[in-house]
Amino acid sequence: MSFGGFRNLALAAALGAAGAAAAAEDDAVLGAYDAYRAGDALRFARHAEDLDAHLLAPWLDYWRLAMRLEDASAADVREFLSQHHGTYVAELLRGDWLRLSGRRADWREFDREAPSYARDDLEIRCYGWISRLEREDDRALAEAREMWLQPAELPEGCARLADTMVARDRISVSDIWSRVRVLFENGQITAAKTALGYLPGHEAPDERLLAEAARQPKRFVARLPKSLERRATREVVVLAGLRYARNDPKAAAEALQGALGARLPQADIEYLWSRVAHEAAREHLPEALGWYERAGDAPLDDHRLAWKVRAALRAGEWSTVRETIDRMSALARKDHAWTYWYGRALAAQDQVDASRAYFARISGQSDFYGLLASEELGYVVAPPEAMHVPQEQEVEAARADAGLARALELIRLGMRTEGVREWLFAIRGFDDARLLAAAELALRAGVYDRAISTAERTERLHNFALRYPVPFRDVFGEYARSQGLDEAWVMGLVRQESRFIAEARSSAGAAGLMQVMPRTARFVASRIGLRDYRPAAVTDIETNVTLGTGYLKMVLDQLGHPVLASAAYNAGPSRARRWRDAARPLEGAIYAETIPFGETREYVKKVTASAVFYAAVLESKTTPIKARLGIIAPRSGEEPVEDELP
Repeated sequence: MSFGGFRNLALAAALGAAGAAAAAEDDAVLGAYDAYRAGDALRFARHAEDLDAHLLAPWLDYWRLAMRLEDASAADVREFLSQHHGTYVAELLRGDWLRLSGRRADWREFDREAPSYARDDLEIRCYGWISRLEREDDRALAEAREMWLQPAELPEGCARLADTMVARDRISVSDIWSRVRVLFENGQITAAKTALGYLPGHEAPDERLLAEAARQPKRFVARLPKSLERRATREVVVLAGLRYARNDPKAAAEALQGALGARLPQADIEYLWSRVAHEAAREHLPEALGWYERAGDAPLDDHRLAWKVRAALRAGEWSTVRETIDRMSALARKDHAWTYWYGRALAAQDQVDASRAYFARISGQSDFYGLLASEELGYVVAPPEAMHVPQEQEVEAARADAGLARALELIRLGMRTEGVREWLFAIRGFDDARLLAAAELALRAGVYDRAISTAERTERLHNFALRYPVPFRDVFGEYARSQGLDEAWVMGLVRQESRFIAEARSSAGAAGLMQVMPRTARFVASRIGLRDYRPAAVTDIETNVTLGTGYLKMVLDQLGHPVLASAAYNAGPSRARRWRDAARPLEGAIYAETIPFGETREYVKKVTASAVFYAAVLESKTTPIKARLGIIAPRSGEEPVEDELP
């Protein structure tokens, strides 16, 4: 054998040994992580024994201390925070320590670390208010009222604060019922029962009546209690009305016009009408605006005002659109959606100059309403020709950033949640140039979700190639063409579905680039005759794109419009059909804005906006977003009621 042959063998052996060592190191880190999650300190120590110099050593130190935090001293914690100052794990541990100090009522230790904690954590804020009360700062009681109407079960620290507020008569019986109503509105029945525990015994409702109001509101409303003199009984009747409105707003409206409305005080009647109207707006019932009028002076928060605006949009009531947006908070009115629709309302009332001023506030932005506003002003947005391309030295500087390096390593090892949080912490203070260098680093590592979200954060320097990357383009292009689909739309949909993470899995079971559900995958594989399909292959890139584009083609053929098909891909064809107007065509933008599911509403907007930019990136083609949105035809009585597609 020649010397060159020996040299090649030696190199191969060295590479093999290095690969084996790296694999063993990965196994050790993952083993340590599993041991930490199991709380097994002995197993953790075995796995972490030789990892002191590992890139993820700060995380190993965090896991090691977090497992014994209950028994750790303040000195142990301060040593960790000093050693890892400025890192995400230091922030994590500080939050853990603050919660533990709060539970222990160790306010001296809590107050020492709280000023250095930058994250917004409701429970830690509650412990901060309790600490101030311990120092006799009663102003904390007024500030703490903001947590009382949280629409969910209160965390431990906030529950303790609520106990204190009740004991000091800072939460009244009316406040308790207000919280119970909020919780019933949001379907948080168990949390509502917890809140009812704060009522004095003589103010508490009959538990049997409460259970019936929660579980069988229709029957309860049909057989109201004989006497409503007790406040607790009246409140239970209101709660039943809330549940009834949530289940069937039309039937609840009939009840309010009958016995239910006849027996309640006017304030409660108006309150229930506001909730009936809200649910009717979400179901696109034409009576919604009339029912809002019946609500009189009942207060509406920004969320409910938004649904009144949506009902007015579907009805073409532009004066109501404008009047309702005027009632929103200053912060809500700045939202791009309400800025755009306020401009449209002004234009509909022939206030052209004023409407253009509103459109100008958001025009040029790359989001859904920024694109629409630009077109109202007469121009179509396209990616800027001059883009900031990071220099190699900038990318190398990003590669050398310890936080970014740890984030990419965590993601590579499958600890994506931890990796994403580490990444977000690392880029929190970056300027535009550093953000784009970090995005380029993520793109080169194949971590496309970080590339996209990081590039989207820039304010003055932009790079649309990083915001709208085109990985796997050959695959997407081939299958889009074979199915007769718009490639830009497919890419926009995948960008929203998975951010091009091939191994992505949702909590519901959707998998792969196009987030195909198991049942859908089986159905499409059968319909298109995909041979030897195995569920395990759903994350294979070609298989996933075959199934995803196949299904997208089916829903497009069935519904006939890309906006409807986008909604159907996310929420199902029957819902997409049902969300159309029963009697008249709708602008595509109004259809999108009035989708009842928040997730689907944002999904359709983002897919449509992304398709505009992908058309420019892939085909150098400028396409107006209004052309993509088009007009949504009214529902037809001849269409199937149930889904023919999964």
